[in-house]
Amino acid sequence: MIRVTASSPAHVTSFLYTRRVSDAVRIRAMTELDIESITQIDERVTGTYRPEVWEDRAAYYIRRDPDSSQVAEVDGTVVGFMMGEVRGGEFGMNEPTGWVEFFGVDPSARGRSLGRRLLEALLAHFRERGAQVARTMVQEKDAEIAGFLSAMGFKPAKVVPLERRPL
Repeated sequence: MIRVTASSPAHVTSFLYTRRVSDAVRIRAMTELDIESITQIDERVTGTYRPEVWEDRAAYYIRRDPDSSQVAEVDGTVVGFMMGEVRGGEFGMNEPTGWVEFFGVDPSARGRSLGRRLLEALLAHFRERGAQVARTMVQEKDAEIAGFLSAMGFKPAKVVPLERRPL
């Protein structure tokens, strides 16, 4: 709580107001304690509860580089996440590359630039680890994700994904 006093030659008025803390955002490294929150965000976005998927993914990224993957907290509640790491030698590209692999923001927390802030934190970590380029892949059907990444400066790359179905 903060006391503000407004004064003029004629009078002095005091009043109290409380700062809004609901917009206090904290970006920090992901930990194992965040897995349930990440699972819940994924369920809100996809409609599917998949704890085993997120336990495996989070454990992998935490084990590989504990400071790389990030979460966004609002008032102590995890409302967004972004997982990635720096690797070299992928697909014949030898330069150290920051790979943005998984991310999500709780639908109720969208519109606060949380995705941008998560990406900025992840890219800063990639630079610290020696990466000079960041890459990711997006399925054609994911126009919203592609739009976000485009707005963040990602452009189509000269890499063509190939697949063979059935095996």
